[in-house]
Amino acid sequence: MADQNKDDFLDDIDAAEAEEQAGLTEEIDDIALELESLRAERDDFKDRFMRALADAENARKRAEKDRREAQAYGGTRIARDLLPVYDNLNRALAAANEEGSQASVALVEGVELTLKELLKVFERHGMTRIIPQIGDRFDPQQHEAMFEAPVPGTRAGDIIQVSAEGFLLYDRLLRPAQVGVSSMPSA
Repeated sequence: MADQNKDDFLDDIDAAEAEEQAGLTEEIDDIALELESLRAERDDFKDRFMRALADAENARKRAEKDRREAQAYGGTRIARDLLPVYDNLNRALAAANEEGSQASVALVEGVELTLKELLKVFERHGMTRIIPQIGDRFDPQQHEAMFEAPVPGTRAGDIIQVSAEGFLLYDRLLRPAQVGVSSMPSA
């Protein structure tokens, strides 16, 4: 009977240890699940943070690009508004330089100086002239065809007349050069 009590006692100890071990295993499993959940949450926050950081960097780059463009091209409207002034000064000089003109020398010099100053201002602000020559090829990226006419001795697409110069504002077309284009058929 003593052996029986001893065996029962050992069984009770083994059962208690097994129960304690099961409790510890369950607690470890709960901790492992919680740890895994925290790692997933950390990874999610890290991913969100990296995306937010990338978005902020992209926004900064966009804002910098927009700032540069606004600085470079912000004067487009006033530049376009000044082009008729340039055209009128050119017409005044052409009229004053015609044969038989009674224009005073001082007036012509004043208009020439005003035109030169206007061109300096254009240059300072990134405006460049597009000055096509008769005989050049028509370029639809820089020229506007005002008319077509068959002119002997030319090829189709050759510039035969320049009505107005064009202008670029840095790399953007502000106004195309206005030209007449040959439509002479190929021989």
